[in-house]
Amino acid sequence: MAKQSPPVKKNQTIELTFEDITHDGAGLGKINGYPLFVPYALPGEKAKVKVIKVKKNFGFGRLIKVTESIEERVEPPCNVFYKCGGCQLQHMSYEMQLTMKQKQVDDALKRIGHLENVPVHNTIGMEDPWRYRNKVQIPVGTKNNELITGFYRPRSHDIIDDMETCIITDEVSDRMVEAVRRIANRLGISSYDEEKNRGILRHIMVRTGQETKQTMIVIVTRKEEVPELEALVNELKETYPQLTSIVQNINPDKTNVILGKKTKVLWGETYIYDEIAGIKFAISAKSFYQVNPTQTKKLYDKALEYADLNGSETVVDAYCGIGTISLFLAQKAKKVYGVEIVPEAISDAKENAKLNHITNAEFFVGEAEKVMPWWTSQGLKPDVVVVDPPRKGCDQGLLDAIIEMKPEKVVYVSCNPSTLARDLRILEDGGFQTKEVQPVDMFPQTTHVECCAQIVLKK
Repeated sequence: MAKQSPPVKKNQTIELTFEDITHDGAGLGKINGYPLFVPYALPGEKAKVKVIKVKKNFGFGRLIKVTESIEERVEPPCNVFYKCGGCQLQHMSYEMQLTMKQKQVDDALKRIGHLENVPVHNTIGMEDPWRYRNKVQIPVGTKNNELITGFYRPRSHDIIDDMETCIITDEVSDRMVEAVRRIANRLGISSYDEEKNRGILRHIMVRTGQETKQTMIVIVTRKEEVPELEALVNELKETYPQLTSIVQNINPDKTNVILGKKTKVLWGETYIYDEIAGIKFAISAKSFYQVNPTQTKKLYDKALEYADLNGSETVVDAYCGIGTISLFLAQKAKKVYGVEIVPEAISDAKENAKLNHITNAEFFVGEAEKVMPWWTSQGLKPDVVVVDPPRKGCDQGLLDAIIEMKPEKVVYVSCNPSTLARDLRILEDGGFQTKEVQPVDMFPQTTHVECCAQIVLKK
């Protein structure tokens, strides 16, 4: 039988009807059964598309013109939306974004986890899905001998130089980035050139406390000695009284990792503080802290509801970070043990426990998959295990440890539906049952979705 070649050719222009949307926000249309993925197209629409890449089983296209649109299509409020790639869904109504995320989770559970009957609830959204990010990291470059700041274009290191503002970050962050750029430009501080590995100013990072309104500026430089740095700091602190802290981070390496190992406080405090649901957190330049505290509270409320604590339980929080979930749980549990591989996060967690006068939470540095079997051998039997792993999901050793420990309940907080579905399958095969999953929109206007899953030991 002759091999069928794709029904389209590169650079061909075609009419396409879209029937679905992918997890990364591209429209999916088919021509004679051959799938084409086209960014910014929405299901139910018809469009003129230019074919830009043809593979054996699927291809990619570029949207030229929408010929029949749906009412969920909206005008993106950001003037660099189509250049930037930081957000992927501003062309879609917020209701449609929430529906898409719920469907994405439901599809992953069925397709990857073979979990046909697990209820996936409607995504919990935000009343105002803009200006929610409390942290921004913006690269610095040069154009026409002037400093420029802006995010990179997708899959490149070209800075979008006409980016006036980022409408998903706190407005104070916008103003602070602009101020550092303007003053540094006037003082003649050079931007970093990554190809030649020379120049000074690499990134400007701003962190803000949503509740406290405290603000930290982190100036990321290639070397420690920076001409006119003192003048920059003096002008910033005199012009902007709301500033709490100005920090320098030194990153001498030829790398695209933003922060280097060494950090020093140039003026003000080492930490800014913020609060979620009455719990205080100390946040340093390098602390991991949720970027959307409004939605974090909704996510953690759900985790608490699923843990269903009455005050007599022992809880293990694997991947505990700076203790965000642990401290919530400690208010309702008898004892919480947190474990995390990053030593700085554990010292932050201990500080945060002290800050909140919480004495029933203990924190340990180590790999959860190694620490938990050791705890089991020491006779620790938790009633509840909470996991909040990175995007790659739980380590197999950790899942084995949970299956061995047989807690009554597992609460799984996930930032990746695919690895969540894979891990739920392993827990199901190990004697647990997934009761329900609640998606939460932590990152409106983007394709990311967080989930909280309630899992119980089968009787």
